[in-house]
Amino acid sequence: MSILAPSALAILVEAIQRGEVVAIPTDTVYGLACRPDDPSAVARLAALKGRSAQQPVQLLVASIDAIAPYIEDSAVLERVRPFWPGAVTAVIRVRPGLANAVVTPEATVGVRVPDDPIALAIIEACGGALAASSANRHGEAPATTAEAVAAAFGDDLLILDDGPRDGGVASTVVDFARTPPRVLRAGPVSAADLGLPEAAPGP
Repeated sequence: MSILAPSALAILVEAIQRGEVVAIPTDTVYGLACRPDDPSAVARLAALKGRSAQQPVQLLVASIDAIAPYIEDSAVLERVRPFWPGAVTAVIRVRPGLANAVVTPEATVGVRVPDDPIALAIIEACGGALAASSANRHGEAPATTAEAVAAAFGDDLLILDDGPRDGGVASTVVDFARTPPRVLRAGPVSAADLGLPEAAPGP
């Protein structure tokens, strides 16, 4: 059976460590997740979603301090610290020379600390970080239940079931790699909450 109970968390963690892509609950929606240091796994995640492997995926981390050493200007994290753990993904510039499957050609990465004990337990068991993206085919709505994930991806994907995600809204995405910062995707945390202008059209 592809859907696992929280008591089987160790089975899911072992699958991630082997390089598999799995589905996990977060505080917003269900997400696809894999090791961020495994380019093949990240490419499989993109293929499952049906989108280009060049499109970035976010990095879920266990704490804000875990990512600070890799960030070019860690001061940008102070703006989102009040909202982490929580539903804000911060696009931030990494230190020169940092190579990773989730780092874009522009040397940026989207990072978030989810406010969910199961998600955090999985992330911590996998070394403190996971590459992740919402559990849905490209262009479709994110899955809010384990059953919806199974319906979208079939029985071959391991899914950890921790009940429905009531919000059903993916995280707010804010680009802190530009000045001034800009909201790229609206979500549960508003631009006003972050002290930023609303998202505007244009590059």
